[in-house]
Amino acid sequence: MSDSQTISAAVAKLYNTYPFPPEPLLDEPPPGYNWRWNWLAAYNFCTGQKPQKQDIRILDAGCGTGVGTEYLVHLNPTASVVGIDLSAGALEVAQERCKRSGANRVEFHHLSLYDVEQLSGEFDFINCVGVLHHLPDPIRGIQALAKKLAPGGLMHIFVYGELGRWEIQLMQRAIALLQGDKRGDYRDGVQVGRQIFASLPENNRIVKRERERWSLENQRDECFADMYVHPQEIDYNIETLFELISASGLDFVGFSNPGFWQIDRLLGKAPELMERVAKLGEIERYRLIELLDPEVTHYEFFLSRPPLPKADWSADNDLLTAIAERNPCMDGFPSQCVFNYDYQIVNLSPEELKFLESCDGLLTVGEILAGSSLDLDGVRTLLKQQLILLTPS
Repeated sequence: MSDSQTISAAVAKLYNTYPFPPEPLLDEPPPGYNWRWNWLAAYNFCTGQKPQKQDIRILDAGCGTGVGTEYLVHLNPTASVVGIDLSAGALEVAQERCKRSGANRVEFHHLSLYDVEQLSGEFDFINCVGVLHHLPDPIRGIQALAKKLAPGGLMHIFVYGELGRWEIQLMQRAIALLQGDKRGDYRDGVQVGRQIFASLPENNRIVKRERERWSLENQRDECFADMYVHPQEIDYNIETLFELISASGLDFVGFSNPGFWQIDRLLGKAPELMERVAKLGEIERYRLIELLDPEVTHYEFFLSRPPLPKADWSADNDLLTAIAERNPCMDGFPSQCVFNYDYQIVNLSPEELKFLESCDGLLTVGEILAGSSLDLDGVRTLLKQQLILLTPS
């Protein structure tokens, strides 16, 4: 057995022992939304407009127990979904989860990411969350996925960041040392880790970080095992992340949390430094941000296969003739106080609320404004907040 096969077998054993994620199974669709798993909201985020088609094919690459898969089915009512995973045990849970909640437009395959070419056809949307960093060869994995992405398609990826996971790395190494020849016995690893945390002083840095960030979810052994006794993990920084992205052959669209990656929030009070920042390349700017704010526990971002059209709504006529509808990832509507796509509170004016109430996917912006006191600047504000989706005329 090759080193890669040995590692893959160890990863499968972990998730057969502790199927992950351990979210409970429901007899109804899961609550809320993750906009990154909603094709309309994600495409709008990446391009500034509504996608032309919704009867798409989605691949959940490394679906685990199907938590994300279930959302992908329910949030995209005209899409067909395929889930693949290395763990047979996790797939059994995924199938039961989707069966119970009525997520019936999905098929599952017991398959490694490396072997994704065995699936027929291409996919418009590929979701790969928490998987690539557990592969022995992530570059081979992302290249295999990239070959299955259709032109104009999007890939959503989540991988670990080294700076915000430093204490986790220390704990992983400590558990491995104490396990000795029992490494690979994941139940023993969890027991050893629990004993370490119970013994360490309260002001210990590793203990403090666990309590600040992870302790609530890590009450469950599945989460604790995934974090501290995983047999294979690669944590990235900006430089190694963009090496991975470059190897994919796809275009980098952007991070899904763009607010974090704005350097002016850190150095905006120093105009001379901002002048120096302006001379840096994009990757250097991102690297500077994570060095100055080393809380990055993961990177979440979108890649695309060209052509991916980007909308420009700066021309008034283009905006007036566009068809408007509300972003499907919005909570609390109709109300002047709503949660937007990213679960941030937005307080609407009466005029903005009235405009949103008319955004039905049938009327143009101009037609709605004819009976509204809102102006085009107000529409652009709603657009910037991603409360509306626009379809060019």
